[in-house]
Amino acid sequence: MQKVNFLWEIGTEEIPAGYIKNASECIQNSFIHHLNNYSLKFETMDIFSTPRRLALKITGLDESQQNEQKEKLGPVRKVAFDEEGNITKVGIGFLKGIGATEKDLLFINTPKGEYIGVNLFIKGKYTKELLPAIMKETCAKIVFPKTMKWGTESFLFARPIRWFVALLDETIIDFEFCGVRAGRRTSGIRFDGLDNSVDIVNPQEYPEILKKVKVYANREERKQLIKKQLAQLNFGNTFMGSAQVLEDNRLLDIVTDLVEFPTAVKATFDEKYLSLPAKIITSTLSQNQKYFSVVRTNEPSGSLLNEFVFISNGNPEHSEIIKIGNEKVVQARLADASFYFHEDIKHPLEYYVEKLSGVVFQTKLGTLLDKTNRLEKICGYLGKMINLNSEKTHLLLRSARLCKADLVTLMLGEKEFTKLQGYIGMNYALITGVQPEIAQAIYEHYMPRGQNDDLPSGITGALLAIADKMDTVCGIMGVGLIPTGSQDPFAIRRSANGIVQIIDQHQLNISLSNLISEALSILHQQIADLEINFNLINNYFKQRIKWLLEEHYHIEYDVLNALDIFAWENIIEIRNRALDLQRYKTHEDFKILVSGYKRVANILEKNKRENACSEYLLVETAEKELYAHLHKIKPEVETLVQSMAYTEVMDMIVPLGINIDAFFDQVLVMCDDQNLKINRLALLAEVKELFWTVADISKINYE
Repeated sequence: MQKVNFLWEIGTEEIPAGYIKNASECIQNSFIHHLNNYSLKFETMDIFSTPRRLALKITGLDESQQNEQKEKLGPVRKVAFDEEGNITKVGIGFLKGIGATEKDLLFINTPKGEYIGVNLFIKGKYTKELLPAIMKETCAKIVFPKTMKWGTESFLFARPIRWFVALLDETIIDFEFCGVRAGRRTSGIRFDGLDNSVDIVNPQEYPEILKKVKVYANREERKQLIKKQLAQLNFGNTFMGSAQVLEDNRLLDIVTDLVEFPTAVKATFDEKYLSLPAKIITSTLSQNQKYFSVVRTNEPSGSLLNEFVFISNGNPEHSEIIKIGNEKVVQARLADASFYFHEDIKHPLEYYVEKLSGVVFQTKLGTLLDKTNRLEKICGYLGKMINLNSEKTHLLLRSARLCKADLVTLMLGEKEFTKLQGYIGMNYALITGVQPEIAQAIYEHYMPRGQNDDLPSGITGALLAIADKMDTVCGIMGVGLIPTGSQDPFAIRRSANGIVQIIDQHQLNISLSNLISEALSILHQQIADLEINFNLINNYFKQRIKWLLEEHYHIEYDVLNALDIFAWENIIEIRNRALDLQRYKTHEDFKILVSGYKRVANILEKNKRENACSEYLLVETAEKELYAHLHKIKPEVETLVQSMAYTEVMDMIVPLGINIDAFFDQVLVMCDDQNLKINRLALLAEVKELFWTVADISKINYE
């Protein structure tokens, strides 16, 4: 079949950087879906994007669909024809519906009887006829966080659409959307003039032609160009040693989507601002301005230089003028930050605690001061739960008292540095004489902030983080704001995940159910139906523990199901059980044990008995040996379970599989003698009881 190449470009006003990746994926997925539906094959599909364009290029695309011979089944013959053999209205309607005549009819035998049918010849459509509809539907399916209307159009898009390029080889596709007709002309970089445009003759030349008008349409190529430029810059004076741009992959991705023709430009700010905490400077540069910080590489801490790098989208010949403007902006922002900082540290951190009464945490849960008071109580409970000594308890309670204080400082209250919560508190604490462990806990209690973030390193920070997150989870869910797949405004899932991760990392012997009960009891004035909420939250945490075991330890679903017989309140205990069971699952002798145990479970499910097994009623050798082996290991198994030595427990239980197999081979459980039958069921119940100290291994799946 003849192959063609296709290019489609949507030209727009500047699209926000955060919108571009998802939009590109939407375009790609939509085209793949539609081409598959139309049975059109292709060789490669490339996506291009800049702030002013979203483009797709397909090479080796089928020029048309294949012709098809298709058998179309109609109604039953006795319905399509009357007793005299004349076609009925039903039969005529079928033929009209598919554009056939009576001479085209076939009689087709099926398992359900004889039907009428027709062999249809379906001529494949040309790709150029199908593409306009695909492009129109794709435009409608691109998802943006926010959209807008422009002109008289009712269609919503991230930014106004200004042009389309739509080519099939060298031919322009007849496509119009939102009053814009497709052609071959695309726009170049703005700094060369508003009418800086170029014609694309054929799809294959697209990315190279755009470079002539200073546009790097290939996102990855543009990103690598930026990295190369950053690496080639020289910083500081030679006597200061080497320096380099502070690595920031997230910022690199953002600036890649902010420019079409990148130029890395070095700039400076007043050296006096280096006295500010480092993250205040890097946050000013990266979060507010999307600039890169510069650090010395010959120092372990990587201290900052009073230099920064911005990626310009302007004319490189005018970089010096652009630099002056950017330096003025950075200087002003750092001046503001310096003012906030020096005003804030005039007071100790304790000074700000009472001001938390003026900030609402959540309407039904009170202010941040109310939350602080709850944290002190939860931390006190946690300290007792893990037998924390008096000195550590004091540090923990003091950390709870101060951990939210920075939220009402000027630095955070002005909303420019909100992502530095905790970091600001830590620095202010150290400056105003607070003990380093408390300062560290203030910083770490927000951890983990995201999926791949670090966890608190110290025990004080870990316990404070657990308390803070547990108060949030219990409070928010307790007032009915249950997180869903798409709605979780208070980041409940992240908080719950953080709790189980921290407990796991620090090996904390904490009862989750007791901690949930305590947190809810502290909230009793704000929350009704404590029992209902306890069950809801307890079950939610069970799902979060399963997430931890699946994601971090790669525990399989059937192993987790086998542990459902337990309360799932001690994370360390359930984790150890899961790990040992997962390891044993691959052993051949364990497979034998599981097979035998499933027979035990099946019999007991249909024949439940409460009687104790009597050794005197054991008749057959196999049942005597099973009983003897069971009672020999039972006391030691119970001791090992108490110490969570589950590997050793499994080592002792697995050999029992041979006795179970022999029992079922040689002993008739459901015999006529009722006393023997009841006693044998009681023996199997003892076997089940022993196994349930480890897991319900009947749930283990080998299929």
